[in-house]
Formats: sequence, C-alpha cells, structure tokens
Amino acid sequence: MSINDEAGALREDDAFDVSRMHEWLQGHVSGLVSIPEVTQFPGGASNLTYLVKYPDREFVLRRPPAGHRAASAHDMGREYEVQKALKPHFHYVPQMVALCADTDVIGTEFYVMQRLNGIILRRNLPKGLDLTPAATRKLCLSVLDRLVELHNVDTSSAGLQHLGKGHGYVERQIRGWSDRYRRAHTENVPTFESVMQWLDQHRPDDVRTCLIHNDFRFDNVVFANTGSNSTESLKVIGILDWEMATLGDPLMELGATLAYWVQADDDDVMQQTRRQPTHLPGMLTRNEVVEYYAQATGLNIQNWAFYEVYGLFRLAVIVQQLYRRYCDGNSSNPLYADFWMFVGYLEWRCSSIIDSTT
Repeated sequence: MSINDEAGALREDDAFDVSRMHEWLQGHVSGLVSIPEVTQFPGGASNLTYLVKYPDREFVLRRPPAGHRAASAHDMGREYEVQKALKPHFHYVPQMVALCADTDVIGTEFYVMQRLNGIILRRNLPKGLDLTPAATRKLCLSVLDRLVELHNVDTSSAGLQHLGKGHGYVERQIRGWSDRYRRAHTENVPTFESVMQWLDQHRPDDVRTCLIHNDFRFDNVVFANTGSNSTESLKVIGILDWEMATLGDPLMELGATLAYWVQADDDDVMQQTRRQPTHLPGMLTRNEVVEYYAQATGLNIQNWAFYEVYGLFRLAVIVQQLYRRYCDGNSSNPLYADFWMFVGYLEWRCSSIIDSTT
C-alpha cells in the first residue's frame, strides 16, 4: 500500500473540459498523445489542485474555483511567476511547465507544473507510516530548516523584490487583519477590540524584510521516502501552495505558522482543531520552535508574545471570515456553523498571553 499523497475522484463542481486542456498542453509539452486521466487532490478551499496523469508522465494543474476572475487571492499568473523565479534559488519549489491566461480553455486561468510525488502529513500520519520520536524530531527540524533557508533567499537575485510594499509590513498586517475582523464581525463573537488595541500599541518595527511563504504548514510540505525504512528516511522534497507568498517580516510568518502548531499538552479545544501531526512524541513544542529558529537566524525574540498573539488573532480572523460566509449564505459547509465558538476561544488565548505580559 502506498503512503504517498494520492488524488481522488474529481468533484462534480470542480470538473472541467479535459480535452481542451489536453489540446492546450500539447502546445507546451511534446509527446502528449492520449487524453489524460484527471483526478483531484483533497482540500482546495482556495485554489484547486488536480493530478493530470498521462501513461508516461504526471503533472499537477492549479486553478481557482469556478466563478473567480483575477482576484488577488486567486492570481494564477502571480503564483506561477513567483515559483518560476524562485526555483533556481530554492529548489523545493515545483518545476513550472506552463501558464494559461486564456479563460476559454477550462473556464478559469490555470497553470501546470511537474508533480512532486511524495508524502504529505496532515492531521494524522498516513496508514503504514510509523515514526519514532527520534525520526519525528529529525523530520520537524528538517521542515524548520527549510523555513530558515527560504527566509535567507536573496530576493534581488531571484527577481522577486517587487513582491512587497517595503518597510512597514508589521504595521500593515495589524491594520489589515483588524479591518478584516471588524468587517466579518457577528454579534455572537467577541469584538477583539482590546486585542487589536494591544497589538497596535505593542507592534515592533520590522526585524527584516525577506521572502515569506505566508501559509507554511506541514500539509504544504512534500516528503519523499529515501530508504527502505520509512520510519527513519523521510526527506523534504518540496513546498507547495505559494499563492500568498510575499516580502514581509520573518517573525510574523513564524507567529502565523505556530498558531496552527497544536502540541501534545494543549487543551481539548486546540486538539480538536489540529490539522497537522505536531502532537507526536519527538515534535518540538512551540517554544522550542521559536528557540531553534532564533538560534538559526540570530533574530531577537524577546518580544515573542506580540508575534504569538498576532498569529492567533490572524487565525481568528480567518475562522470568523469563514463563519461570516456561512451566516451570509455564501457557504453551505456545515463545518462552519460552529466556528464562532472557536473564535471566542482564540480571543481567550490572546487575552491570556497579553495578561501574562503585564
């Protein structure tokens, strides 16, 4: 049984004209004869991801959900060009094949890239994969090392210096996420006003500006089994989902990343929200991650409480936006119906951290 990440059945709402896509792809890749089999990878609340399988090769196709046109959150051209420019400087980016800006082909813009065939770790380890605590720690450190490596990319050499707006990233993020929360607010969740005020009053200056992924989690990392013993031989071979990549503050990225990092001793509410295997014996705790990152980069983390609160507040905004979509009838996903409770919990987490600093 394979433990690699596999695509499943094509969801009806996400289907497209495979024949037209095949005709277009023939103009960019030689030797494509038969029409491919197309299946769909799990997830995809934002951009959708498909496996395009020919008899002798495999590709991955990325596109926004049907109905979206040129929105910044679904900018296929930007996502494609970022990865194409970054690939020579950070080899964990998939190899780009071609970008299609013609929406007449499948109904949206899309791009095609080479498939990275490997293992993606989600909420729990895939069946057949067992990790010792030592192997888990090694795996965890390898992921953190890739984050450090990404933050050290020379953006000028990569031609990516245009991605950001320059100095003031921290201020823009606090202002932007605060505005988004106020717009998504509903009467059954906290106002977060005291948290937003604290973040605004305690925001530090940017520690530096670098390329950040902006959605750095285990379920965006591809591992390969490099040996016969899969419990000891996992190696990072790729980082996926670059749609939100930009130039920003690395500690803000770390804070956002650790908001999803549910460790073994977290309470039941956090455990219910876990979507990556950061609870396993051998995984670093959040504090250990921060210490490891600080040692690797030399950055000062004395003001870590700010970044921790920011990460949790940012997550609360994302969750509240999904809940507001459900309330407004723009989503029928039943999972969103109870999200308001988690928003309240995150406000309590933020307030507890703030209180501990006084």
